[in-house]
Amino acid sequence: MAGHYSSQALEGRTPQAPIRRLGAWKLAYADFLTALCALFIVMWMVSGASSEERADLARQFGAGKMEAVSVEPDQESTVSDVEALLTKSALFSDNSTNVTLTRFKDGLRIELIDLDQAPLFENGMENLNERGESLIALASDILKTIGRPISLEGHTDSQPVNRQDYSNWELSSGRANAARRGLIANGFPEYLIASVSGLSDTKPLRPDAPYLPQNRRLSIVVHIDERP
Repeated sequence: MAGHYSSQALEGRTPQAPIRRLGAWKLAYADFLTALCALFIVMWMVSGASSEERADLARQFGAGKMEAVSVEPDQESTVSDVEALLTKSALFSDNSTNVTLTRFKDGLRIELIDLDQAPLFENGMENLNERGESLIALASDILKTIGRPISLEGHTDSQPVNRQDYSNWELSSGRANAARRGLIANGFPEYLIASVSGLSDTKPLRPDAPYLPQNRRLSIVVHIDERP
């Protein structure tokens, strides 16, 4: 009897797990499966979408960091393919005097020229004016669909800047950075900007006439890196 009583007493003192805890792992497992299914659905949607559809998807989710997957370079595109897309875009349709396009072995160079009759900047200023902002917005629209890395260059003419401790080097650098900010503000992925540089008047369009306004410009170099 004593032994039986002692056993019952010990059993009575043994703590039992609350019933509410017994099914907690099942709820956690169900949540995990739900999240996993959602991930697979999103991956499936993105894998079959075009670059424009991915950009729309990113905007619908309001995800700034999803911009990295909203544009994906088409590795099959050649320099000629990208050149055709650019020349048919709105950037070139009504801006023939301001915008030129040249090709080189591994890419293309877009020149946004700061003409006296149609300037992109106010005289001696770094920030884009209304026309400059419009051209940069058009450039962003086509460049983000192409999805290739770019480099930005700012150029000036040889007219000196009448500001203390400030030269055409600072002016060209500031204008290149203004273009970078404008592209990003209009949806171009920042991770595709390979470099930003100010070249002052060292690479004029007209070396025989370094003071001409045509030498003031922004260059957008599109890197295709075409290999045989």
